[in-house]
Amino acid sequence: MTRALTRTSFHSAELVRVLAELSLLDTVEQGDAFAEKLGQWVSFTDAITLSAVHSASTSGPSGMPEGVTSGQRMALDKAFDRVQAGLVSSIGRLPKELSSPEVDTLDDPAFAYEPYRRHYQAQQREIELKLSPLRVHVREVLGQSSPRLRKLAALDAALDGILCEREGRLLQKLPSLLEKRFKHLRQGREQAAEWLADFCQEMQTLMRAELDLRMQPVLGLIEACQRESITGQHKINE
Repeated sequence: MTRALTRTSFHSAELVRVLAELSLLDTVEQGDAFAEKLGQWVSFTDAITLSAVHSASTSGPSGMPEGVTSGQRMALDKAFDRVQAGLVSSIGRLPKELSSPEVDTLDDPAFAYEPYRRHYQAQQREIELKLSPLRVHVREVLGQSSPRLRKLAALDAALDGILCEREGRLLQKLPSLLEKRFKHLRQGREQAAEWLADFCQEMQTLMRAELDLRMQPVLGLIEACQRESITGQHKINE
């Protein structure tokens, strides 16, 4: 299976580590500071929405399944792996005009980075295009399952609506942050071969780290299905 993602806190996220290693992130805040800032993302009305979702009844009509079936779990695993593999493969395919550009395209400092910015932004759109339907699908499966998983799906939908816009604005800054690295590597090096290959590898590493971060909510939902299945099996065997 392709899956290599693991549940992590924001501080241990691969994206933060990569940004720090590329000197694009000055400091990583301590846990309490991060929790405080995350609270600033949630407005008073958002908090009311989350509270209402959390308090809402999750009882379903009689005959509703009490958990995700093994077949559904396998289908979710396969869907996750398929989307992840496709996006990782897309990130790994770097157009020749970026890896081996014409010399004159790098001559003008004001425009040399633009093809790389457009490429990164295109990859971000591809990630969003593939991940959003997958996340919705996983929520739909959970929403037809046990009360606990139905509530989790509802909370995920609410949080997605509350946080996605601000998260999107932050992630849209990554191509501009990467431009600083591009200029730093280029500085004082006349031949592109001296630095461009390193930059392209770093750009792909950053893209994979962003993908890792953005797939965490979907992975968390799928892992919740697996944990509930294991818990239910233990109860049956007791």
